[in-house]
Amino acid sequence: MNPASRWWSPSRHADRRPLLLARNRIQTAIRGWLSSEGFTEVDPAALAASPGNEAHLHGFATEAIGNDGVPRTMYLHTSPEFAMKKLLAAGESRIHAFSHVWRNRERGALHSPEFTMLEWYRVGEGYDVLMADTMAFLRMAAEETDARVLRFRERVCDPFQAPERVSVAEAFATHAGVDLLQSIRGDGSTDAAALGAELDRIGLRRAADDTWSDMLSRVLSEKVEPKLGIGRVTILDHYPSAEAALARKVPGDARVAERFEVYACGVELANGFGELTDPEEQRRRFEAEMTEKARVYGESYPLDEDFLSALAGMPPAAGIAMGFDRVVMLATGAPRIDDVMWTPVP
Repeated sequence: MNPASRWWSPSRHADRRPLLLARNRIQTAIRGWLSSEGFTEVDPAALAASPGNEAHLHGFATEAIGNDGVPRTMYLHTSPEFAMKKLLAAGESRIHAFSHVWRNRERGALHSPEFTMLEWYRVGEGYDVLMADTMAFLRMAAEETDARVLRFRERVCDPFQAPERVSVAEAFATHAGVDLLQSIRGDGSTDAAALGAELDRIGLRRAADDTWSDMLSRVLSEKVEPKLGIGRVTILDHYPSAEAALARKVPGDARVAERFEVYACGVELANGFGELTDPEEQRRRFEAEMTEKARVYGESYPLDEDFLSALAGMPPAAGIAMGFDRVVMLATGAPRIDDVMWTPVP
């Protein structure tokens, strides 16, 4: 870290302290609201058998040595999801956690290798209610900082306005001129050649070996995301099933799933699901994700067999993860995630 930006220097801390106190107020307000709604706060362990089984998520590995002296590879979790779903299988019905999580290969204005995730679950409720929860939290964040708008650099977003809710396919058509659904078959499988033809038509670069997922990510990051959450919050709904490994498919349309993301100021803040509870289908999806991870990165992670066992007893539920630091950033107008962390990662 550049000595001029050392967060622990008294002058630098004095500049950051108002943002950090705002962080505390926002967290207190959200905790109070969740408690009033009957949620139980839980504290999931950070060490896990698997850091998660999505192809492009990268964990931190370590070794746990037992009394027998034999080392066992374990991981810092990238989300408390697996542990919290085990609690749902155990009988909890409304739970939330403010968890420190770790993601490797991520560092920048909006990314820290360690950050705080707010995750919460509702048993027996549809995923639409999570959208309303998230909007309530964004309004609280603005109120606790006396801000009328959320802000990231030159972009602003009014969290007090009704959000825009659009499907991924609609957003692709509007902001990129891409017909996404014509590259997805009725069973949810994808056609890379068809999507590649769409990218060629709009003049967006692609590599010869790009997968369908690679191309979707490029359109999303370059053409779509910068247009989301401008002026008002955008709820990007009905992700393609191929991009929703942990979500249920939409009844009557296997091409898309009950997955949504929340955007403000072009920044992704939350990722929610109607949760998949079929352990065999979940295993198939995880195995496909790990095959892709091995192809792209030359490594893969073990499956959490305990999680898959618990999934068989998990009731229907909706769950969501929100990047808490990012919410604080936008409510305070901070330009970097490190500015709103009490002790930033070196």
